[in-house]
Amino acid sequence: MKAPLLSALLLPLATAAYAQMDTLSYPAERQQIRALLHQPGGYHPTTACRDMVAVGPKGDISFSEAEWRAAQAKEKLVFKSISIVPGSEIIRVYNASSAVVNWLADVRLTVAGQDVALKVRRLEVYIKQGGNWCRVAGQGTQVNEQLFPVKP
Repeated sequence: MKAPLLSALLLPLATAAYAQMDTLSYPAERQQIRALLHQPGGYHPTTACRDMVAVGPKGDISFSEAEWRAAQAKEKLVFKSISIVPGSEIIRVYNASSAVVNWLADVRLTVAGQDVALKVRRLEVYIKQGGNWCRVAGQGTQVNEQLFPVKP
C-alpha cells in the first residue's frame, strides 16, 4: 500500500523536474550557442547585440556592454582567460528564439595588478535577433570551493 502511494506522490515531482531540464530540444540552436561559448576569447557580441544587463561580482549592474567594460576598467580588472569547465554547460532553448545557459568557468584575471584564479558559476540569457544569438543578460557567482568543492 505504501509503495503505490509513494510512487503516486513522487511521479509528478520527477516529471516536473524533467520538464524543467529539457536539454535535448532544438539541437541546432543549442549547437549555435555552444559554438558562441567556445569561440576563442569567448562570446563576442555583434553590433546588433550591444543591449544587455550584467550583474557584476559585487552586485553592481551594467545596462550595456560599454557600461560593463567600464566597470571592469574602474575596478582595474583584466581577464587573462575564461574557460568552460568541461561538461558543466546546461543549455535550455525555448521556442528556438531564447535560451538560458548555465556553466562553470575557470577564471584567471588580475585585479589591481594581483593575479587571481577562481571558479565562477555563470547564468546567461540569449535571444535570437536577426539570425544572431545575442546575450542580453549575464551574472556570475564565485564558487567557494572550500565550502562547495567543484567536481565536473
